[in-house]
Amino acid sequence: PCPALTPLPSAPLQDIRNTVGNIPMEWYQDFPHIGYNLEGKRIYKPIRNKDELDMFLEKMENPDYWRTVQDKMTGADIKLTDEQVDLVHRLQKGQFGDVHFNPYEPAVDFFTHEVMIHPVTNRPADKRSFIPSLIEKEKVSKLVHAIKMGWIKPRKPKDDTPTYYDLWAHEDPNSILGRHKMHVPAPKMKLPGHEESYNPPPEYLLSEEEKLAWEQQEPAERKLNFVPQQYRCLRAVPAYSRFIHERFERCLDLYLCPRQRKMRVNVDPEDLIPKLPKPRDLQPFPTTQALVYRGHTSLVRCLSISPSGQWLVSGSDDCTVRFWEVCTARCMKTLPVGGVVKSVAWNPNPTICLVAICVEQSVLLVNPCLGDKLLYGATDQLLESYVAPEEERVQPVQWVMATMEEHSKGVRLVIQHSKAVKQVTWHGKGDYFASVVSDNSNMQVLIHQTSKRWSQNPFRKSKGLVQCVLFHPIRPYFFVATQRYVRVYNLLKQELTKKLMTNCKWVSSMAIHPGGDNIICGSYDSKLAWFDLDLSTRPYQLLRHHKKALRSVAFHKHYPLFASGSDDGTVIVCHGMVYNDLLQNPLLVPVKVLKGHVLTLDLGVLDVLFHPTQPWVFSSGADGTVRLYT
Repeated sequence: PCPALTPLPSAPLQDIRNTVGNIPMEWYQDFPHIGYNLEGKRIYKPIRNKDELDMFLEKMENPDYWRTVQDKMTGADIKLTDEQVDLVHRLQKGQFGDVHFNPYEPAVDFFTHEVMIHPVTNRPADKRSFIPSLIEKEKVSKLVHAIKMGWIKPRKPKDDTPTYYDLWAHEDPNSILGRHKMHVPAPKMKLPGHEESYNPPPEYLLSEEEKLAWEQQEPAERKLNFVPQQYRCLRAVPAYSRFIHERFERCLDLYLCPRQRKMRVNVDPEDLIPKLPKPRDLQPFPTTQALVYRGHTSLVRCLSISPSGQWLVSGSDDCTVRFWEVCTARCMKTLPVGGVVKSVAWNPNPTICLVAICVEQSVLLVNPCLGDKLLYGATDQLLESYVAPEEERVQPVQWVMATMEEHSKGVRLVIQHSKAVKQVTWHGKGDYFASVVSDNSNMQVLIHQTSKRWSQNPFRKSKGLVQCVLFHPIRPYFFVATQRYVRVYNLLKQELTKKLMTNCKWVSSMAIHPGGDNIICGSYDSKLAWFDLDLSTRPYQLLRHHKKALRSVAFHKHYPLFASGSDDGTVIVCHGMVYNDLLQNPLLVPVKVLKGHVLTLDLGVLDVLFHPTQPWVFSSGADGTVRLYT
């Protein structure tokens, strides 16, 4: 038959045509149908319940399996005809789809290669082809203006440098810790000796006992980590059994080897000494001994000065209290008290003339009757104006009026305690005072009110052996120093506010800065601790200037000075500047060592005290003298 009349392969009887168009067929993934036919009815997906086993059997049994493809549009399996298979093969080989197309037909020369005399069209040229455009001119002028004004910035030239960089490029070649200088060469392996030979001398071979001992030793304790063995020739030497193990250990050694050199720091010793101002720039401070107050026959334990700075009181082991005129060193009055005087304290209120004296188990309130007659007369009137309460109150101490004989000496009141009293200190207003008793119970510290003749015990529990107590100069705080700690109590809230760690073995004395934010503690292990209460509960600075135990410390009321007296017989005066700027730390500079006291019974200076207005310091010593340095 003529090939031109060959009939086309017959189309399937039912021409399913999907009309959804060119869309992703995944959209119909979750639907039972796969699109719509020409009549607008759903084309349902053919039921596909073949599992992999059915597919495999079909592949094996169906001879047309290789030419069956799935139509994505209808989901039906279509068997390709021979012509369609041929077409696929041709396209796979990169040939044309049409069998009858000849790609190698002769080319038709559409345009002549000969230049003609007449043009194809003879239209005259446009006017715009030879006259500059006004619109373009306007655009260009706008762009030029924008560039001039800086609104349009030229494009940055592209940086062609590679993005990687040298990690060590900016390393200072002169630095001590440079990488090349930090390099530590790997530790060398020990060179093999005779014992590692395949035929070692007989003295290197282990006997049976040595071999047994070697096996029982810990691997770390063995001198050799192998047993020397003898072979008759090199051919008889077997492979080394521990080779991989030893290589691994060597690698461990290399990678765990410290790769950093510890550099010795070269420090100039001068740089370690803090830069302190010169003492002559910190004047005034006491420098020379001006007066010696002689009269006591035994060691002078305590001192106190009147608020005016005119009178000085000293208590001694010769059972007397002496009142001195500061300017002349003249003893104005001697008061025998019948016992060792442990502590004296002059009332800090300038309108009251009263001195508290600790003698054995009692505190005496004495009016020395010195100075202004109106002043000491008013003090007596104040004490006599007391009216006893109707009902008797239970108190830890007894308030007793002085006898006629005692009254003539100046004693006005006696506060009798149960045990020996070792310290007395006044509150800044002059009505309250505190006493410390030598006792282990909770009765160690007592607070007394003079105007109401009323005493109370502020503590329920004993927190250790109390050494000394102090009232805060401004705020309602109470400082209690035990052997190792200083506790700060709030008297209004009746609670512990702070607990200061002194870093000393045994606190002996304590003084508070007139500003109230710094305190100093002296201790028997010859340290002086300065605390900044706003900064920390640990000492801001520990000064170790004295050779022996510190007995007393004191602050000046107005000048930035503090002093400490010690058993080495010296008083060291220091400049202690506290700044109003909270960010600046206090400046502590020792400025003068004052000598003069003679050591007696291995005791030196027992108390130090500053004059209330002048930069003068008083010290009392075991040699029975009181000295004034100005």
